[in-house]
Amino acid sequence: MSLNSITKTAKTVNSFLLSRLEGTPVQLYDAASHLIEHGGKRLRPYMVIKSCEVLGGTAKQALPAAAAVEMIHNFTLVHDDIMDNDEMRHGVPTVHTKFGIPVGILAGDVLFSKAFETISSGSNVREKVSLALVRKLAKACVNVCEGQILDISMAQSQKIPSESQYIKMIEKKTSSLFEVSCAMGAICANTKRKDVENLSLFGKNLGIAFQIVDDLIGIVGDPKITRKPVGNDIREGKKSLPILLAINKARGGNKEKILNAFGNSSISKKEIESVIKTINSMGIENMVRKKALRYSKAAKRSLASYDGRAKKELLSLLEFVVERNL
Repeated sequence: MSLNSITKTAKTVNSFLLSRLEGTPVQLYDAASHLIEHGGKRLRPYMVIKSCEVLGGTAKQALPAAAAVEMIHNFTLVHDDIMDNDEMRHGVPTVHTKFGIPVGILAGDVLFSKAFETISSGSNVREKVSLALVRKLAKACVNVCEGQILDISMAQSQKIPSESQYIKMIEKKTSSLFEVSCAMGAICANTKRKDVENLSLFGKNLGIAFQIVDDLIGIVGDPKITRKPVGNDIREGKKSLPILLAINKARGGNKEKILNAFGNSSISKKEIESVIKTINSMGIENMVRKKALRYSKAAKRSLASYDGRAKKELLSLLEFVVERNL
């Protein structure tokens, strides 16, 4: 993947984003822009812009929509961190840790509101396009909330969910924003409904592949690269796809070993490493990568009727998502 292309797009998006997040009281806008100023690859804005370019549009046309999607993404991160009581993200304190919970909630609310203001107030956006963008983004926000509740219910339940239940949850919680990124890019190019559907499908399948691989990294990732403790998801009892597959496939002592470690916050590093070794010996990484590849192939098929540089860049991003280790 051309990291140059992503970095260049991220710079443009960042400066536009931060210009939209200036105001008083200063503390509120500092909190709202805190995570944006400290990292993030800007994959979703990149997908908005490249989807627009695939269909003959320009980056300038898609920039407000790209910024809006990133604002919504950051809104979900701020509120997620409050719900999960997380203290660090991107190697810096989370918004509510640095500014307090009330300011954290308001910072998330500002990001949410500014996203819709950004796509509905641009002088260069036709009313019909603006309305379509608002409708798409609002629906995606509803999906994310529904997915979050499914995730919470799954976490609280004693039952191990089925693979299809897990996929339904990540489709809503994670993939919705990838899907809407591509849909909004297509809408910005002012093209036919079929183009919006094709690009949406690309984003949806890429989003599912992204989360599947992300969950895999949560189990087998190198902590030096991921900046997360080894086996963190096992210790936290996160019902991710690799863990579901491992629990279903394991037998006898191995199954007992995995279940004993699952959700056990006091387990030692040595014991966690032993569980990861067991999971690796069962070929779980290969199984998960194969599933991610299946969604990747479905995503590729959605772009079959297009060509050009922007398509190549989207396919390159897809390849990076499926093969990444961080």
